[in-house]
Amino acid sequence: MTTPAAAPSDDAGSGATRDGSGLPFEGSDAIASTEIPYSDMPIMGEALAHEDGAAPENTGRSLWRDGNFLTMWSGQALAQLGSQIAELAIPTLAVILLNASELEVGFLNASAVAAFLLVGLPAGAWVDRMRKRHVMIVADGVRALALAVLPLLWFLGSLEMWHMFVVAAIVGIANVFFDVSYQSLVPSLVPAHQIAEANGKLESTAQVAGIAGPAVGGWLVGVLTAPFAILATVGTYVLGLIALLFTKDTEHLEPRLEKGSLASDIDEGLRWVFGNRYLKRIVATTAVSNFFSTLSFTLLPIFILRELGLSVANMGLIFSLAAVGGLLGAMSVKFVIAKLGEAPAIPISAIGFSLTALLLPVAAMVPSVAFALLIVQGFIASFTVLVYNITQVTFRQRITPRHLLGRMNASIRFVVWGVMPISALLAGFLGDQFGVVFTMWVGAVGQVVSALFVIFGPFWSTRELPATADA
Repeated sequence: MTTPAAAPSDDAGSGATRDGSGLPFEGSDAIASTEIPYSDMPIMGEALAHEDGAAPENTGRSLWRDGNFLTMWSGQALAQLGSQIAELAIPTLAVILLNASELEVGFLNASAVAAFLLVGLPAGAWVDRMRKRHVMIVADGVRALALAVLPLLWFLGSLEMWHMFVVAAIVGIANVFFDVSYQSLVPSLVPAHQIAEANGKLESTAQVAGIAGPAVGGWLVGVLTAPFAILATVGTYVLGLIALLFTKDTEHLEPRLEKGSLASDIDEGLRWVFGNRYLKRIVATTAVSNFFSTLSFTLLPIFILRELGLSVANMGLIFSLAAVGGLLGAMSVKFVIAKLGEAPAIPISAIGFSLTALLLPVAAMVPSVAFALLIVQGFIASFTVLVYNITQVTFRQRITPRHLLGRMNASIRFVVWGVMPISALLAGFLGDQFGVVFTMWVGAVGQVVSALFVIFGPFWSTRELPATADA
């Protein structure tokens, strides 16, 4: 159940699994998807309050002293660690223990992300009608119960690949609702001027989890075997759920939202996203990159474990070192923005993660240094992806009215993650018919093309992205 690692995401600190990358692009969240003092950042830190919802109180309090935010943050930090363990254990279970073929791995990855295509749009409208923290609590419970089925079936000697597909699909549906709510909850937890700082802290834990998770996962797989290592993830989801139970938010439902039709709500969200000349180009780059990166990363476990002959421990180390790049990228955002400008940082970071994608198939040409190339590729891609993600997610949250946050996030997620199940199925077909390395080349070249949407856009003409939707 992998998601593209070296791809841009529509999230920062999302709850979705993402192979140690902190992405994807919206994923994730394997090879490249922190804490930054954003509050004194001259560009991204000056977000304006939304016109249709009051900012939380105590606006002068540091987030380090905000017990409510720290409760949610600590719970999600544990859940992020667990998700990284699962990101190593699940493909190991499929490829090594169940001897999955390229087509089966493609179906597994497609099952994990199909929900973003099938229910992504209505999920945004539904979430905007519900308390987002409550949705996250239910989603955590569903994810924990579904994943617990895998080690149980393995212990009973009954686990088959179709069970993996079903569990992946259920977890994927829960991820849709969790992630849309997660991205929309932050403005209800912290004041508007601290949104960027909160995103930086949430992303920092995702990257730290990306560093520690694969190493811990590799150790657990070796000691307990992959099925039972998944139980660690179940435990962290339960702890994340408990933390959310003790978190308070300032969200209140708007009565008018419950009177509109679902179709009109969805249409309003889509028009908001694609009516903005910056957002629509960001979405295009993210979607195209996700499509082609999924071609590569669907077959990444087979590429590493079979084609290159590396061990599970080596795969975990590659993921962990890639996450170090993501952590440094997130920590460097303030510096990058100050030097390059907020707007130019978008195309420059896109150039970085798209070009480094070529190192993946190149690694197959020089197997003697393949391990080192994968580490370099993951590190650079993760660094640039995190700059891209934090910049564009903060921009989106800053300009979007409170009542549209869920639909805005769901509309973008529908497009940029909706392409992934299609790509995963195509990856299985291409890998089966033409080979894993050929598929890696197709994915790498496509990722280079993806950057063109923001390279030839309005990002070079100004240093700062608009502070409000009107701008």
